[in-house]
Amino acid sequence: MANDTNASWKTTVIISTSPQCDEPSQILLAQQHRIRRSDNILSSSFVFPLSGTAFLLVTLEEFSAKLENTELFERIEKFMEVHRNSFLLLQAPVYGKREWDIFSSVQNRFLGCNLRVMPVHSTADVVKGMLIIAKDFFYSYLICLEAVGQRS
Repeated sequence: MANDTNASWKTTVIISTSPQCDEPSQILLAQQHRIRRSDNILSSSFVFPLSGTAFLLVTLEEFSAKLENTELFERIEKFMEVHRNSFLLLQAPVYGKREWDIFSSVQNRFLGCNLRVMPVHSTADVVKGMLIIAKDFFYSYLICLEAVGQRS
């Protein structure tokens, strides 16, 4: 049922030109979403302008063994500053103890911020998660607009 509604909902997605975004971009294109590639957005990010959401894709291999990758954390912080509805997609094929430790560490570091952290396994999970969230925010925004319009 959810797949049927996702198939009929089409949107514009601004995607960074980083190679990490190529495979999700192909899936989004196959689903007939409008894709715009940009060098002006943060590497490995996806922006859904109509729903006001943005996603940063990070593989768990990008984290060092000590979980102290300051460059990566600075990139995440910059992403949060730019986007008010920001989501961090932590991608790993399998979530073992190390992966859950990294996930927990990232959640704790950004606790209380406007960043939501999601574990994903595959590129299909990345795209599916982004579309579900972007669609939900889009329709929530429309409902708010209708409510404001009725009050006027």
